Amino acid sequence: MQAMEYDKKQTAAWITPPMLIAFAVFATLPLWIETVGLYEYLAVEVLIWVIFAMGFNLLLGYGGLPSFGHGAFFGIGAYAFGLAQFNVWANLWFCLAAAIFVTAVIGGIAALFLSHRRGIYFALMTIAVGQIFYFIASKWTTVTGGEDGMLNIKRLPVDFGLVEFSIKSNVGLYYLTFGLFVVVTLLLWRLTNSPYGRVLRAMKQNETRVAFIGYSPRLYKWSVFTLSCAIAGLAGGLFAMAQEGAYINIMSLQWSGTIVLIVLIGGGFVSFWGPLLGVIFYFVSRDVLGAYTDTWLLWFGLIFMGLVMFKPDGLAGIWRDYIGGRKAKSEQSGNPATVASGR
Repeated sequence: MQAMEYDKKQTAAWITPPMLIAFAVFATLPLWIETVGLYEYLAVEVLIWVIFAMGFNLLLGYGGLPSFGHGAFFGIGAYAFGLAQFNVWANLWFCLAAAIFVTAVIGGIAALFLSHRRGIYFALMTIAVGQIFYFIASKWTTVTGGEDGMLNIKRLPVDFGLVEFSIKSNVGLYYLTFGLFVVVTLLLWRLTNSPYGRVLRAMKQNETRVAFIGYSPRLYKWSVFTLSCAIAGLAGGLFAMAQEGAYINIMSLQWSGTIVLIVLIGGGFVSFWGPLLGVIFYFVSRDVLGAYTDTWLLWFGLIFMGLVMFKPDGLAGIWRDYIGGRKAKSEQSGNPATVASGR
């Protein structure tokens, strides 16, 4: 009973212990990342992909909607950021808002054609949508630059009116990304633990029953897909600054599949923090295994297959079972009846 009450308090709270730990680790990451043999830009890349993955997990982990074309919206955010910078107003907040808004609008339009589908049909439609946008980006060379990409996207200063900060260095860009990561995390935490989030989880279990009790599955599919695209657009805008350019390769089916693998291997179906674990595991594997072999993706794929076969709940599931096992042993060792019986 106490454990259940504790879980309810954790769900109701704006700030939880795991959240504080995550914020503390990422807040200090630039101070020690090079000490462990990694580099500052990796920290930027990881945090951008954490934002992308957490937004995608809202769709996949909570809504049960598998999208294999989400890389396209990540890329649309990057291109929207660059176009807003070059053609409208070179202001950081305006360009990020443009990346979010444009991606949300395009994602919302795409969702109109997707929201009446379910299961494998929904997944296949997302592949088609993603490939359409990839083809447009590759052929519309006057706007996107085609295969060459959109170059010379600047890392715009963080302007608070009276105070302005430069983010030309990787550390500066990292702390901007960290601040947005905190905001996105808090918003997604409250959203997933709100009545809206509970309807999403119910829809994942049984869409027909959700319709019977008065909720519209189509409306919820449309809204969660649009919101997930908006977060992907934010991540894409940050990625455009990090790379100082926007390129069509991030809109490919390969990158769309990568974000699915990251969320699954992290355990997004069973934990809010699964995407974070998956991103860290993916990028550390890429850099650590890549230092020893050019075929690091083969080994990563084998690890993924092993997890899917023997532990489909992913890294978050492994950690949950470990903590649960320790609690069970602690309770057993502290139970007087158990001690008296000699067990």
